[in-house]
Amino acid sequence: MSTEPATLPDDALDLARLLVQVTDALRDANLDSLTEDDLVTVAETVECARRKAEAADASIITAVSDRAAYRKAGWIRRSQFLGFGLRLSPGEVKRRTVAASQIGRLTNLQGELLDPVLPTAADAVADGEVSAAHVLVITDVMRRIPDRVPGDVIAAAEADLAAAARTLSPDQLTKVGIRLLAHLDPDGQETDDRDRRRNRSVTLGQQDVRLMSRLAGELTPQLRAKLDVILTAWAAPGVNNPDDPDSPRGAADAPGLDPAVLQAAADRDLRSPAQRNHDALEAFADFVLAHGGLGPSDSLSSQLVITADLADLAAGCGIALTATGTRVPVADLVDLAADAVPYLEVFAAGSRQILYFGRGRRLASRAQRLALFGRDRGCTAPGCDRPFSMTQAHHMPDWQHGGPTDIDNLGAACGGHNRAASAGPARWDTEVLGPEAGPEAGRVGWRVADRDGPVRTNPIHYADLPIRRRPPDAHPPSPVVSDAEYRLLADLAAHHGPPIDGTDVRFPTAS
Repeated sequence: MSTEPATLPDDALDLARLLVQVTDALRDANLDSLTEDDLVTVAETVECARRKAEAADASIITAVSDRAAYRKAGWIRRSQFLGFGLRLSPGEVKRRTVAASQIGRLTNLQGELLDPVLPTAADAVADGEVSAAHVLVITDVMRRIPDRVPGDVIAAAEADLAAAARTLSPDQLTKVGIRLLAHLDPDGQETDDRDRRRNRSVTLGQQDVRLMSRLAGELTPQLRAKLDVILTAWAAPGVNNPDDPDSPRGAADAPGLDPAVLQAAADRDLRSPAQRNHDALEAFADFVLAHGGLGPSDSLSSQLVITADLADLAAGCGIALTATGTRVPVADLVDLAADAVPYLEVFAAGSRQILYFGRGRRLASRAQRLALFGRDRGCTAPGCDRPFSMTQAHHMPDWQHGGPTDIDNLGAACGGHNRAASAGPARWDTEVLGPEAGPEAGRVGWRVADRDGPVRTNPIHYADLPIRRRPPDAHPPSPVVSDAEYRLLADLAAHHGPPIDGTDVRFPTAS
C-alpha cells in the first residue's frame, strides 16, 4: 500500500470534483479483502476525513457568504441557498451556519481576515479530531459564560473544551461544559442583567403531523414575573376550561364573578396544571384579539384570516390555513371563527382560480390581498417559506414598467424576493403560468434571470394540493356552486357581515 502523498490539483473546483470521484470509488471498493484491523483503520480514516471536510465546509460557507455568491443562483439569503439550493434541512442549515461562524475566518468591514471565534476548536476540526457537533456544544457553553468573567479565563475555557472534545463525544462534552460553567460561576454572582438579556428567547416551533407546536425559550425575570401574574389569574382551576361550557371566561379574580360559580367549575375541572396554562394563554390571546390589542391596521398580519377548501368546509374535515402560516383543522374552524375571524375566504375544489379584482392604484386593496392569500398562501419564490402575512403584492410586470394592479398580474412575494424580481444581483423573471402549465396553471413561476433553467414554482405552501387533485380521467369540477354549498356560503356571509370594501361578491346557484 502506497503511503506517498498524491499530487492534487490546485484549483478548488477540480478538487471538489475529485472529492466526488474518490467518494464514489471508496463506496465501490472491495472491503471484503481487508483484515478486521484494516477495516477499522478505514472507518477511522474516513471519519477523520469527514471532520476535515467540515472545516473545509466552514471555509466554503464563509466565502459564499462574504461574497454573496448565492445571489448568482437567484437566492437572496444564504440560508435559502443552503436550505433550498443544497436541499438541507433547517436543522442542518443552522448547524453548518453556526459552525462556520465559530471556526471560519470571517472578514471585517475593512477587508481584514479575522481569527476564528473559537481558534482552538477550529484547529481541532482542521486536524480531523473534532466534529461540527462538538463545535455546537462548545458554542453553547461559551454563550452561557457571564460577561464579567475575564477574557483570558474565557480563552482558557475554550481551549479546555476543545482539548476535551478530542477524546469525548458531543454528549460527554456537554457534561464537561456544565461542570465548567458551575466552576466559573458557582453561585450565580457573576451573572448580571446583560447576560440575561443576551440569552432571552421564545421560539414557536413548527407544527408536527398532529398540528401541535412546541413552545420553548428562556424568560427574563421581568417577563417571568408578568407571566406569573397572568397565569395565576387566567389558569386558576375552573376558569377558561374549553371542555366545560359553564366555565367562567377571563381572570379568576374578575370583578362580579360569583365565588360559588367559580368553586363549582373548579370542582369539575380535571385538567392538569400544564393544560390550564395552555388554555389560559389561548383565552388571553382571544381577549387581546377581541379587544383590538393589535390596533387598527389594513395589514393582514394584524388580522386573523383563514382560507379553506369549500369541499372540506362542507364536510367538516381537512385543514384550513391562516395568513401567518398556521394550519387549523376545519372541524375547529367554526369555533375559531365565531369569536375572532373577521375574514374567511373559500376556494372550491382546491382550485387556485380566483375572482378578478381590478385596481387603478399601485397598492393592492385588502380584497386583492385576501384573494392572493387564498391562491398563493405564502411567498411564491422557490424555496421561500415566509407565510403570507410577511409578503407584499408583487407586480408582473413591475408597476414602474406599466404593470397593472390587477389580480391576474399580482403574486405574493416577501420583501426580499419582491425586490429581487425587479432588480439587483439575485434577479428573477416572474409570470403567472397559463393553461399550458397543466396542474401548475395559475401559480407564479420564477426563473433566474440571465441563466438557462426551467421555470420553477414554490412547492412549500402547496404540499397538500397533489393529493386533492382529481385523477386525469375524472370529470372536472363544475364551476357552479351547488345549492347546498350556496346555503353554506350564505350562512358564512351572514355571520361575517358585509363584503370587504363594499365589493359585491356573488356565488352562482346550480341550474
